[in-house]
This record gives sequence, structure tokens and C-alpha cells, in this order.
Amino acid sequence: MDADPNRFGYNTSMTVSEYAAFRREKTPHLLLDVRQPEEYETARLEGAVLIPLGELPGRLAELPKDRPLVVMCHHGMRSAHAVHHLRQAGFDAVNLTGGIDAWSREIDGKVPLY
Repeated sequence: MDADPNRFGYNTSMTVSEYAAFRREKTPHLLLDVRQPEEYETARLEGAVLIPLGELPGRLAELPKDRPLVVMCHHGMRSAHAVHHLRQAGFDAVNLTGGIDAWSREIDGKVPLY
């Protein structure tokens, strides 16, 4: 993880290995998927909440501020953008580096690549 820890003790980004441990430990969080619906239908992680990046500014009220947000997309670029804006809006958010593509390649090969 990189520098700048927030009140939940994690930083602005998290590797898929770190996130796998987060899930195993059942650390309270919300997994926010900022991809498009067709991408979500192709490959997704259980428990993820889909809010496409373009809809995010108008849907902030749907997100909790009492637990961390782990934000993911396909490779990590859109989610990095989302994390920047979420942090500015007062959310504790972290980017899942490499996105669902890295998850599929490194953690769970049953999640389809696209």
C-alpha cells in the first residue's frame, strides 16, 4: 500500500492480495464497482455495489461514511479517479490496484477475463 493512511488504517490503494486478505478477515467495508453494467454482467465480485463512474457524483448519498470503500474497475484507472473524488467528498476510499483483471489473474481464475 502507498502512503497517506486514513482513519481505517489503509492507504489510497490496495493490491488484490491485500484485498483478498481483507475479505478473508471479513473486515467491514463496501466494495464499489465503477464499471459499466455490461462489464459488471461479464465479470464481478460477490457483494460489489455497481455505480458507474459517470453516475457517482449524483449517487454519493447511497454510500456509507462509517466504513471504508474499496473501489474497483477493470484495471484500476477509473477507480483511481473515483477514489480521488470520493476522498474530496469526505469518504474513506481506496483503489483496488489492477482491478478485476488483476483479481482474475492473481486471485480467482474463475472470474472471467475480458
